[in-house]
Amino acid sequence: MSETVVLAIGGNALAPAGLGDFAGQEERARGVAETAVALLDSGRRLLMVHGNGPQVGALAMAQEAVAREIPMQPLFVLGAMTQGQLGYLLAQAIGDALASSGRPRAVAAVMTQVVVRHDDPAFARPTKPIGPFFSEGRARRLAAARGWDVAEDAGRGWRRVVASPEPVEVVEASEIRRLLDEGEVVVACGGGGVPVAREGDELVGVDAVIDKDFAAALIGGLVGATSLLLLTGVDRVALDYGTPEERPLDRMTIAEARAHLADGQFPAGSMGPKVEAAAQFIEAGGREAVITSLERVADAMAGDTGTRIVA
Repeated sequence: MSETVVLAIGGNALAPAGLGDFAGQEERARGVAETAVALLDSGRRLLMVHGNGPQVGALAMAQEAVAREIPMQPLFVLGAMTQGQLGYLLAQAIGDALASSGRPRAVAAVMTQVVVRHDDPAFARPTKPIGPFFSEGRARRLAAARGWDVAEDAGRGWRRVVASPEPVEVVEASEIRRLLDEGEVVVACGGGGVPVAREGDELVGVDAVIDKDFAAALIGGLVGATSLLLLTGVDRVALDYGTPEERPLDRMTIAEARAHLADGQFPAGSMGPKVEAAAQFIEAGGREAVITSLERVADAMAGDTGTRIVA
C-alpha cells in the first residue's frame, strides 16, 4: 500500500497581507498546490488539512458590519463557510496542478465535522487567534465594544482569540479514507473542521475554532498515515528561539519534545501546538512528523532540512 502523507498548512499561508483580495489568495493556493502535487511523485497518497484563522475572523467582522440589516451566523457556521471557500480554492488549484502534470484531475474537498467535548476547559480560556492583526489599543477598544477576547500573537500584533477545544473524533473519517484508497488527493478538516458536539444521537454546532494541527494529527492517525508535515514560517524548530543562544533542531523524540514543551521552549501561541500535535500523531501510530516551511517541503521529505519528531 502507498504511504499516506498529511500536509497541514495554516490559513495565513493562503492570506497574503493578512487576507488580500481573491486573486492574491488564488495565487497562494496555486503555490501550495504545486508543492502538494510534488509529494505525489514518489507514489504517495496525500491528505491536506488547512487552517482558516484570517478568513473566519474576517468573515465575522464583515457580518458585524452589516448586523443591523442581516442576522449574524454562529461562529461554527462561519467555519463551515470558510471551509468551503478554502476547500474550493485548494481543490481547484490542486486539480489544475494535477492536470498540468499529466495526471487525472482526482481531488476532492470533503466538508468535515470534528467532534469536541462541551466540557473541554478550552472554552474557559480562549487562545485561538482569528482575523486580522491590530495595534494593542485598537484591539482593546474592539474587545470592549464587541465583547471579544483579544491577545498578543507571537510578537506580530494583537488579534481576537476564541476557544480552541481538543478534537476527539472526525465524523467523515471513513469517507476520507475511502477517497484516499481510490487514489484521490483529499482536502479535509478545513479550518480544523466544523466544531460539533454529541448530544445523544444528534450533532450540534459549537462556537469555536479547532487548531488545524491537532485535527491533522487526529485524522492522520485515523487514516493510517505514515507522515505528518506541519508547515510554518521557519525551516526548522529551534530552542531558545530569537535569542543569541538559538539552536535549530534536526530531530526530537516524543520524550524530548514533551520535555522542551514543559520547559516553555515552544509557546502555546506559536510552535507549541505543532510540537504537541506531532507527538500525538506519533503516539497514534505515525512513523514521523516533520515541521518545516512550505518552501522547503521537498528538502524536508528528503531529510535535508526540517525538524523530525519520532518515537
